Amino acid sequence: MKRFLILIVVMFLALSASVMAEQSTLIDFAKLAADDTSTTPAQNKATEIDFSNQAGASFTEVDKAAMKSSLAIDNWDVTLASSSRTVARDSDSMTKAATVRQGASKFAGDVVMGIRVRFPTEPFNSYAIIKPPFEIPVYNVGNVNAFDGNGVVKNVGTLKSLSVDIMGLNFPERFGVILADSNNDTREIDLGALNFDGWRTLTWENPSYITDVRNRVLYKAPLYPNLTPYVRLVGFVVYRDAEQVGGDFISYIKDVNIVYDLATLNLQSDVDNEALWGILGKREAARQRAEVQRLGNIQVLRYLETQKMAKPADQSQGAQGGAAATPPAGSTTKP
Repeated sequence: MKRFLILIVVMFLALSASVMAEQSTLIDFAKLAADDTSTTPAQNKATEIDFSNQAGASFTEVDKAAMKSSLAIDNWDVTLASSSRTVARDSDSMTKAATVRQGASKFAGDVVMGIRVRFPTEPFNSYAIIKPPFEIPVYNVGNVNAFDGNGVVKNVGTLKSLSVDIMGLNFPERFGVILADSNNDTREIDLGALNFDGWRTLTWENPSYITDVRNRVLYKAPLYPNLTPYVRLVGFVVYRDAEQVGGDFISYIKDVNIVYDLATLNLQSDVDNEALWGILGKREAARQRAEVQRLGNIQVLRYLETQKMAKPADQSQGAQGGAAATPPAGSTTKP
C-alpha cells in the first residue's frame, strides 16, 4: 500500500511538471520580412490577408488585387499620446525593417523591427504605442495556423515569464509589452528602461507564479467544448518621462518569448467529441467570419483613403495630359 501511495505521488508530481514551464516564441520579426513583391507595398506571405471580399461590387479586379495586408514590419503603426500628436511627429514616428550586420555578436544577418518615435521636446509625460496593422487573428484567416507563433500562442495557462530581445541605445525611456487573453482582457508588462547599449534580453518574472504545486488551488474544468485559452500580442509601449530629454527615440526588437503553464493537456478521448457534436468548429467559424469582416472593413477604408490622397506632381500632370505630353513631331519650342 505504501509503495502504491508513493507511486501515485510521483505520477502526480510528474504530471504537474509536464503541465508547467512550456516555452514558445510569441513573435519573431525575423520571420516577418516583406517577401511578397507582387503587391505594393510588399507584404509578408505567411501572414498576408486578402480582404477584397469585404469590398463592394464597384471595385475593379485591379483594385481588389491591391487589397492585402500583413504583419510585414513596415506595416506596423506608431501612435503617440493624443497630447503629443502633431502632423510632423506622426509622420516621423514609424517602424522599418532593419537587417543586423554580418559579424554581429547576436542575430547576425537577421531582420529586426526598427522603431522611431518622435517625442515632443516640451517637458511633459508622453508615450507611444506600436501596434500591428490589424488585430492579430487568433483563428485561421485564409492560411492554416498562419498566426500561431506570429503574434498568438494557444493553450496558455498562467504566464511564468516573458522576455524580449531588444537593442538599447542608452535611451532612458521605459519599454513594455501589451498582451490580451481569450477573455479579451489586456495587460501591460513593464520591462524597464532602455538605458543600455547593444542587445539585451529583458525579462519579466510573474511575481504571482506559484512554483510549488502543493500551494496551488486545484480544480477541474469541463474539457469539452471549452475553447483553448491563448495569449495574443496587442503591441508595445514606450514611455517618456517629463524630466527626460525629448525628441527622437530609436530602438530595435528581435523577438518576444514566453514561459507558461499549459492550460489543458491533450489527453486522448475514447470518443471524438468534435466529430460528433461539431461545437468548436462552429464557434471558431463564427469568430473567423467576424474577424475577417472587422479587419476587412478597416483595410478597405484605408485603401479608399490612399486613393483620395494627393498624387505626386508628375503623376497628376500625366493623368491630365497637360505639361507632361510629348510635343508633336516638327514643332519647335522656345529656349
